[in-house]
Amino acid sequence: MTRSALLVTHTGRRQSTQHARAVALDLIAAGFEVRVIAEEIDDLELPPGVEPVVGPDAAEGVEIVLALGGDGTILRAADLARPAKAPLLGINLGKVGFLAETEIDHIDHAVAEVVSGDYTVDERLTLDVRAEYDGRLIAESWALNEVTVEKGQRAQMLELMVDVDGRPLSRYGCDGVVCATPTGSTAYAFSAGGPVVWPEVEALLLVPISAHALFSKPLVTAPTSTFVLTVDPYTSFAVLCCDGRRTWDLPPGSQVTVERGRLPVRLVRLAPRPFTDTLVAKFGLPVVGWRGNRR
Repeated sequence: MTRSALLVTHTGRRQSTQHARAVALDLIAAGFEVRVIAEEIDDLELPPGVEPVVGPDAAEGVEIVLALGGDGTILRAADLARPAKAPLLGINLGKVGFLAETEIDHIDHAVAEVVSGDYTVDERLTLDVRAEYDGRLIAESWALNEVTVEKGQRAQMLELMVDVDGRPLSRYGCDGVVCATPTGSTAYAFSAGGPVVWPEVEALLLVPISAHALFSKPLVTAPTSTFVLTVDPYTSFAVLCCDGRRTWDLPPGSQVTVERGRLPVRLVRLAPRPFTDTLVAKFGLPVVGWRGNRR
């Protein structure tokens, strides 16, 4: 049986294309059929036989999806890996790279582990979202990190009514609201003042952005919870955004429903590693004090 892999990379950076080319050649040498997104293939200068693919089914039937880049590239690869239920390995070529499993310095080891099949797979909770206006569906999508409803006009505050599990929670005058997964707790939700949640925890997060309200604390709810965000009919228009990548304008009176996603994203793990170590490494936390003592 022929093994296959999909390679997704950030072709705008020369370093990324060089590493992607090396990964592709190593996989081909190991007997893999390698697929590459058609619009990226010309930048990689790959040998004949690499299959260019297009469309949402690009990862269908592959053994693994490899994403070389930052979190943005990994989120783009997740769009393809999720419907195919394919494991996704992120190799960080960016700055922070919370979604990546390994850094560029260990790329050869990562490819060797893929070839040997010596890895495990974690399933990460996702969000499904739909937006309706006047009884019509105007948007439907999903997110691995977060779904946000934000003000569409910089000079005006957004008025949002938030319901949780079918009951009214609060009306916010705010810049917006972030609905996040534990995976996304270190992304936009963190910047907006939300808590860091270990990715193994099954929960949903709701974080108001710059809310002009007496109660504007971030909330952590059950994974079975449903959020409904209603844009006040008399406020300005809003913008719905999924993972910072897919956006829709929401007219006043729109209603956005966010709940646990039907399909998880399957992230590759090369070796067991406590999430504490990831936090320390990515945020550069001061585990060594000024006295030099370390626990």
